[in-house]
Amino acid sequence: MTDAQRPKVVVVGSGSLFFGRQAIWQMTQSSHLNRGTLALVDKDPQRMEKMGRLAEMVAADNGVALQVEVASDWKEALPGADFVVLSFAADTVRYRGLDCEISEKYGVRMCSGDTIGPGGIFRAMRELPLIMECVRDVQRLCPDAWVINYINPSAVNGMAIARYAPAVKSFALCDSLHMPRVKIRYALQAGLIADESEWNAELDADFDLRIAGVNHFTWLLKAEFGGRDLQPRIAERLRESADYDGIDGDNSAKALHNDAISWQLYDIYGCVPACVSHTKEYLRFYQGHGLLPADIPPLSIWETETRYARHDAMWRQVDEFISGARPIGDYMTALGPDHATDIIENMVGGLGGAYYINTCNRGAVNNMSDDAFLELLCDIDMDGPRPRPVGAMPRGLRGMQELVLDTHELTAEAIVKADYSLLRRALMTDPLTNSVAAADAILRELLAAERAALPDHWFAGAA
Repeated sequence: MTDAQRPKVVVVGSGSLFFGRQAIWQMTQSSHLNRGTLALVDKDPQRMEKMGRLAEMVAADNGVALQVEVASDWKEALPGADFVVLSFAADTVRYRGLDCEISEKYGVRMCSGDTIGPGGIFRAMRELPLIMECVRDVQRLCPDAWVINYINPSAVNGMAIARYAPAVKSFALCDSLHMPRVKIRYALQAGLIADESEWNAELDADFDLRIAGVNHFTWLLKAEFGGRDLQPRIAERLRESADYDGIDGDNSAKALHNDAISWQLYDIYGCVPACVSHTKEYLRFYQGHGLLPADIPPLSIWETETRYARHDAMWRQVDEFISGARPIGDYMTALGPDHATDIIENMVGGLGGAYYINTCNRGAVNNMSDDAFLELLCDIDMDGPRPRPVGAMPRGLRGMQELVLDTHELTAEAIVKADYSLLRRALMTDPLTNSVAAADAILRELLAAERAALPDHWFAGAA
């Protein structure tokens, strides 16, 4: 950056309600960012203008000098960028619904459908070509900028940028392991604290929590305090609450039966899954092909209409702030920090924080390859992420990690090279695939159903 106190952050896909609103909050709240520039890019002009207007109102209400730019083409916004956050998706609610519905016909059940299984592969097929196009423009227009991928499947997209655009500075994120929230959650479960207000720097330093794995397939590999192993206590708390369905009123497929599944997986592997709402989708056990305990039914699949309703509610909130139906002064209490902008603040301000980032392993997990693309706790500054040592991935979990990594690697390579044989191999490698014929049928049906969202080369020679 030419001026460390005036960073330019470009958000490509600012209409992404799960990031755009929080980015406005953090860029306004942070003294390290709020004299910089927030450039909001969205190809939908109505969404672009709404988010731009909202950002201007929030900045003005808080009396900060944040400059707000809007653009419908990222090429207009990229010059001068220090950070480029990728957070877009093509009609993702509808297409994830199609991914899940068609796959279920052939025995593959997905509660999220955005990372593993046919859903993960097809989401990458829809988003990765545009990601690579944007990355090429970053290399040309702002070569010193950090590209932060925030689009699922985060590991596929992140490794594709790292492998096929190595000159670009990049890493990938997921908000599942947002620090310090994730560490506080386990401190509560372990009984170290009774309330979040009790959390402090001394507890943080003494609580040795180590989480690692492929994005959405991460596990607690260590949880110690004062030399005492806390995983058994964390697991016991999960067992005690295993009859509870849903999280904070969320009864979606991603939230159901998570404590019961977490306890069962701990009982098998000796490690608690750190992102079970996704991790359960990676495992063949919950696909309905065999017997399960009475309290763990087969996975329910992604609910398209419910997710549309959630998006509508978030847009109503935006409209209420813009129209004045809700005071703009409420914005800073209604929203909160975001993982990506927390990390940007940390990098710009040199704050010395550590965050979970998807990047190359580089020896952190000492029995996996250096280039394994994993979600790891990293120290990070303007020179990029540096993973902290983790130790070994337990046998069994390591084998499943490698299978997921191979699936992701094949998916990225197939999409970048536009190679159908590699695409088919990726789905045949995927841990949820249980039939060659079913996998081929899923490929055929999803290609036909999603043709409008996919590059033409997948249909070369089609009638």
